[in-house]
Amino acid sequence: MLERVETTFRDLLAALQIVKLYGTEHPVFKSYLDKAYASIQDILKEKEEFVVGIVGEELVFEKEIFFDLSKLVRPAIVFLKEKGIERLVFRRAMHEEELSKFLVFLSSKKEDIQKEPQEHLVSIGINNIQVSKLKVIATQQLLLTKDFLESRKLYETSLESINDSVTNVLDLGSLDHAVLKFSLRNIMENLILQHQEFLKLTTLKRYDAETFVHLLNVSILSMFFSSKLGFNKDDIMDIGVAALFHDIGKLYISRKIITKAERLNDEEFAKIKSHPMLGSEILLKYVDSLGILPVVVAFEHHLKYNLKGYPKLSFARKPHTASMIVSLCDVYDALSARRSYKADYSPDMIYNIMIKERGESFDPELVDKFFKAMGVWPIGSILSLSDGRIAVVREENEDDIFSPKVEVIFPEDKKESIDLKENKEQVKIARYLNPWKEGKDYLHLIKPES
Repeated sequence: MLERVETTFRDLLAALQIVKLYGTEHPVFKSYLDKAYASIQDILKEKEEFVVGIVGEELVFEKEIFFDLSKLVRPAIVFLKEKGIERLVFRRAMHEEELSKFLVFLSSKKEDIQKEPQEHLVSIGINNIQVSKLKVIATQQLLLTKDFLESRKLYETSLESINDSVTNVLDLGSLDHAVLKFSLRNIMENLILQHQEFLKLTTLKRYDAETFVHLLNVSILSMFFSSKLGFNKDDIMDIGVAALFHDIGKLYISRKIITKAERLNDEEFAKIKSHPMLGSEILLKYVDSLGILPVVVAFEHHLKYNLKGYPKLSFARKPHTASMIVSLCDVYDALSARRSYKADYSPDMIYNIMIKERGESFDPELVDKFFKAMGVWPIGSILSLSDGRIAVVREENEDDIFSPKVEVIFPEDKKESIDLKENKEQVKIARYLNPWKEGKDYLHLIKPES
């Protein structure tokens, strides 16, 4: 079906180009019109309506976004949006003459059309093609402009979109998978291009106690780690989506239990341990739009590598690789987070805690590769150096995870970039500066003011 839809997109846009070049009287137009009409009718044999959308600058059909095709036909997308068209509906009863008139309408100058697009179509006898703007919440409509491609803006906007998506699933409501996928795809592409900026944001943002920040961070970390492991883009996207919903069951649990400072009683702990099963049951309702992987990851992310976690299995089986990736990123971000009910840990302490679980909670090979990619001191960490200067981590050294590349930010007249791996004799890391405590005074030197 998807190949047929892509072919239909191409045939329709090709016919539009012919109209603009030659008009409707040229013999070549009839052949292109016939081809486009046949392609649309081929889709309509199985559907009452064929609906095409434009989200940002991407062509969308149902839950699929045609990223590669959208790049090829970007001028046509811009052309449609300038006419106020972000949603096209072709009905099964459509005649070829209607399609011909519609192509003429699209090729007309804007000043020649005095009415609203849909009103004009009806006035010229087009009753089985409908056009409109997409009814998408403004915060979800991630336009591919320079402003939105800035990492911080993209992070914030994606957080709003994810908040809405997760809330809809919690309410067992409808899920706009196209918008969600669009958001995560943008993050994934930018992770590949400028992962330092995104990982710096997760370092800073994990001090925000919002649940959705944790979910977005785990998704970003999971996609970054998956890319480092060599997964293809489609698999990275699937893992990112699964990570986003891995804790959906926990969101059903009373906040008083989750944030309780005292030791949980048996009943409360039993409720907490039930959240993987609950989450997988919720996500089963969304298999058609999200796929099966989120169900698997929600169920398995607390199993542990040695299967001594929960829920208990009736037979031993190795957890899915995606589950082990998300589990690593989940624990890493949770340990990093500052919460009302727990202290945040320094990066070296997190490394020591997690490395002790090598072969127990975590796959030994995966946890080693995780810290090789992340380093002990993550990007954005504020460090006090042995010579008294203050620096921020800018890049990891995968062959020496304890010695990153840093930028001195204080004193401001002594700024320079230092590769600590190459300068071990001259300068070392003295200690980590918590950005909520002693590192707070230096935040403005590495993070633009809001």
